Amino acid sequence: MNRHVLFASTALALASLPAFAGDLAWTSVSANPREDGKTAEDILSPEIKEVIAAKGDMKLENPSDHLSHYGYGSDGPMAPAAGDVQAKGHNVEATKTEPDKNTYLVLDGQKGPDAAYNYGSHFLFQGHENAPVGTDSAVYGGLTRINLDADDAHRVTLMQSKTVDGRGLPMIDGSTWDPFARVLLLTSEEGTEGGVWSATTDFPSTVRDISTVTGRASYEGVQLASDGSVWLVEDNGGKGGDKTKNAKQPNSFIYRLIPTDKADLSKGGKLEVLQVIGTDGQPMVFHKGQNDADILSDGMKALHTYGNSFKTKWVTVHDTAQNTGTSPADTFDANEAAKAAGGTPFKRPENAQFRPGSGFKEYFFTETGDTNAKTEAGEEFGGFGAMFKLAQDSPSADEGTLTMVVRGNVTHSGFDNMAFLTADSLGVVEDAGDKLHGQRNALDSAYVIDLTADYGKVGADALVRFLGQGRDAAAVKDGEIGSTDGNGFQNDGDNEITGLHVSDGDASVEGLVGTKVPTPFKDGWRVFYTHQHGDNVTYEIVSAK
Repeated sequence: MNRHVLFASTALALASLPAFAGDLAWTSVSANPREDGKTAEDILSPEIKEVIAAKGDMKLENPSDHLSHYGYGSDGPMAPAAGDVQAKGHNVEATKTEPDKNTYLVLDGQKGPDAAYNYGSHFLFQGHENAPVGTDSAVYGGLTRINLDADDAHRVTLMQSKTVDGRGLPMIDGSTWDPFARVLLLTSEEGTEGGVWSATTDFPSTVRDISTVTGRASYEGVQLASDGSVWLVEDNGGKGGDKTKNAKQPNSFIYRLIPTDKADLSKGGKLEVLQVIGTDGQPMVFHKGQNDADILSDGMKALHTYGNSFKTKWVTVHDTAQNTGTSPADTFDANEAAKAAGGTPFKRPENAQFRPGSGFKEYFFTETGDTNAKTEAGEEFGGFGAMFKLAQDSPSADEGTLTMVVRGNVTHSGFDNMAFLTADSLGVVEDAGDKLHGQRNALDSAYVIDLTADYGKVGADALVRFLGQGRDAAAVKDGEIGSTDGNGFQNDGDNEITGLHVSDGDASVEGLVGTKVPTPFKDGWRVFYTHQHGDNVTYEIVSAK
């Protein structure tokens, strides 16, 4: 029998690992320690293995002036030359482009730069979270497509690096498929430079900035509901307070866009923000300039207390029927507008997904927290993040109920990307960051949250770890280069798990993520994730049987 460890209060208990994905049970594994100068292999549950879908050093079949390889820009070599020294204005190494959220689609008739080549029908799209910055100070990001049926020479296609108005693509964090408009939706968490872009899947892709509708914000997670509404999650870390220097002010919001025409988001719509009603009957709101009060507020403590339930409602942030600006200059600051509207701030929510089979009535979202073991917020004020559930009678409902599913702790922290594995099994990965890696001596992990379990009784230590992220040699080297303050090095020194994605690739409305219950490794369902930073490898997780 497979078993995993549960820590309930101070007692140590054992319980049988619940089966999911048919008859497959995944065994909980250990996390990798974070040791300076040392590499580590990924540790996976023995029931699964990972297969390379694309590597960072794979050449783009159609490189641009600024992007040369899947995981590298053209602003330096892929490895530092012997004796070369990093300095401001001189890169010893090219910018790692950091492929991020994956979106898998099965499409017929896809073309590419080689008109004579058959690119197949199975594709994985990514925006890239990092990008070279040109001498003109412009960002040159990219949208790539991994052609899963293709040979190495045609494996990765640069779908686009510019918008229709000639601007370079921004740094892209989130992505999803919109089957109503038949476009990819791409998000950028660059604050007042962030927002939402739409991209067609034909080659070359047509990319449009639709942030006049969604506003500018640090958007990351993006998901559609069955009614065509677009749900957006913001990752905007606030500043610490005078007494809470290691904690971040709750400064991020959950949004819902109700489009005027779900087949064309550029026609506008109404943007709403989630408002949570506290135990005193009043909305939990942002108090500008009162960071300590917000970080250690009764509301934050109540939100992160097991067993509590809160009423919610959606309030309007912006309505294009009343605000008719249509050019990029007319975009509004969604974060500031959400605060003014009385939205409830969270501690860096990053990703979300509707529970499959729930009729889009249950919406789960992660909260990353402070990614610092020294956070004054601790567990009880959400310093280590959490997973929340929003339940409504329908995705169009104006009111709902919010509860916390599991609260992070120092060893299970920084919840970020997520994907349902089955109706009751939710995969979630960490983005703990290099500081917390060192503080707790553990690299990132990926977990299964069992939605039939009561984590209020057993805590986050009961989570099943199915992946202990390793650290490749390239990340170790980057950490060494970047350890010198002020040298201008642009690449991160630890690997991160990102882009966890479970899909059968169905591009129809009936295939909208959240409609069908996944069955990983069966009936066309596939699982992907990206080992970000370092070598920037995207993997497919497959059964080890």
